[in-house]
Amino acid sequence: MLKSLSINNYALIQSLEMKPCASLNMITGETGAGKSIMLGAVGLLLGNRADTKALFDEEKKCIVEGEFNIKSYGLQQFFEAEDLDYEENCIIRREISPNGKSRAFINDTPVRLENLKELGKALMDVHSQHDSLQLGDGGYQLNLIDAYAGTQVELAQYHQAFKSHQQAKKAYEKLLLEAQDLKKEADFNQFQLEELSNLGLQAGEQADLESEQEILENAEEIKSKIHEILHQLQDDQFGGINILSQANSALQQLGRLAQKFDTYRERFQTALIELKDIADGLEDEYSKIEVDFEKLETTRERLSKIYQLQQKHALDSVEALMKLEKTLADKAFQLDHLDEELERLRTTSAQLYQEVLAAGKVLSAKRQSAFDPFAKELSGLLQQLGMENASIVLSQLSSTPTPSGMDQVDLLFSANKGVKPQALKQVASGGEFSRLIFAIKYIMADKMALPTLIFDEIDTGVSGEVALQMVRMMQEISQKHQVICISHLPQVAAKGEQHYFVYKDNSTARTISKVKPLTAEERIQEIAKMIAGANPSNSAIESAKDLLKI
Repeated sequence: MLKSLSINNYALIQSLEMKPCASLNMITGETGAGKSIMLGAVGLLLGNRADTKALFDEEKKCIVEGEFNIKSYGLQQFFEAEDLDYEENCIIRREISPNGKSRAFINDTPVRLENLKELGKALMDVHSQHDSLQLGDGGYQLNLIDAYAGTQVELAQYHQAFKSHQQAKKAYEKLLLEAQDLKKEADFNQFQLEELSNLGLQAGEQADLESEQEILENAEEIKSKIHEILHQLQDDQFGGINILSQANSALQQLGRLAQKFDTYRERFQTALIELKDIADGLEDEYSKIEVDFEKLETTRERLSKIYQLQQKHALDSVEALMKLEKTLADKAFQLDHLDEELERLRTTSAQLYQEVLAAGKVLSAKRQSAFDPFAKELSGLLQQLGMENASIVLSQLSSTPTPSGMDQVDLLFSANKGVKPQALKQVASGGEFSRLIFAIKYIMADKMALPTLIFDEIDTGVSGEVALQMVRMMQEISQKHQVICISHLPQVAAKGEQHYFVYKDNSTARTISKVKPLTAEERIQEIAKMIAGANPSNSAIESAKDLLKI
């Protein structure tokens, strides 16, 4: 329910705060005092588009904030899905800056307007006399029947069957398209696969081949240079290793003379060992290197083939070519088993479709069982609301499976005796629509967790007796749900648990809309004014007290 509402810098509202009670709240005031402006601000909380023209002070931003207790609404999944902090007391805020930028927040976390709209549907239901178009929508009517019939289990089973079939159908259709492409490319893919397979590529071989080619191309010069180096290192008389060995002996002698020189001897010995290792390594390399023109040509040819395939497929490594080879092999394998897999998926899809039909029939039957009770209860309520000859008929048309079932539900209505019920949009006036949807919400109040209900002058154009019946029904709804009613009828306004008065303050240079909760005495005066005008008589005051049961 709505615990508090604050509006700042919106239209004629400079600053406004209200804390409605948990049951039935009444809002009254003269025409143009700002009741509709309040609803416009509430609409911002529900995700409606903003307009900078609505700013009271064009130099400041507009802020509308509502605090809601959402403990019983079961909205944890929404908050988890949107990665929002869940709190039983949820705060929604909307800000409109002078430059037209709009920002929305849920529990101080910035959100997209779509998130705000989705959450707003679960928090507030604003209904006015001219806002009944949704009742004529087939999807809305279907949701009403589901709520009335209690089809949660059947609908969940149908949804699961429908989802499974859709997944299987998409898998089959996807493979069918892939099969067409595979068959078109089959010969070309096979040629590419054979070309890659015949080469017998191995990971890392390109670097090895390039290194081997480099050595083979320079084998004679490399051997010559190694021989020269080894001679300089290993010559018996003038070789570097022999000379350095003599120096090492001298350092050993030096270390025996003074311990300080041991570190030099150790470092020199390490360097000499490393130099001998280098010489041994070069000797080993010298023995391995051969001048082999045939091997060089073979290496060049293989590298050339690798380079050609890399250029052909726009790839830069042997590993990438091997990955392509695997992909082509997988396609070839898939093509070999394509018909078998297609048949399996087609059979699975067909079986799941039968499950959808079966679940759809169960759901349709459950919905059908609620038609007569719903129509009877709704007709009875409409008669209590002054539509003595109202009749309701629900028709059901079977359709192909959709996410919501296999039914098209149409609520047919007639307000006059002897007139065949027809589609709502063809026969219902604004006042009839208004009472019809009010009666529906009265029925639904016991069937589902409705959000805060706001009725904007829903009693317009009805008689006093009908208005009394309407407000009695509101009182019943308000026992389980928070109701806020904007009314111009004294007999309706008098039945609220809490009464707010909207008025214009002209005490400053600019008119400001304000709202205040009425005390018991102020409420008597307001109801009396609604009965008799600005200067109510004693009889009007007594009538007000009678309506208020004072």
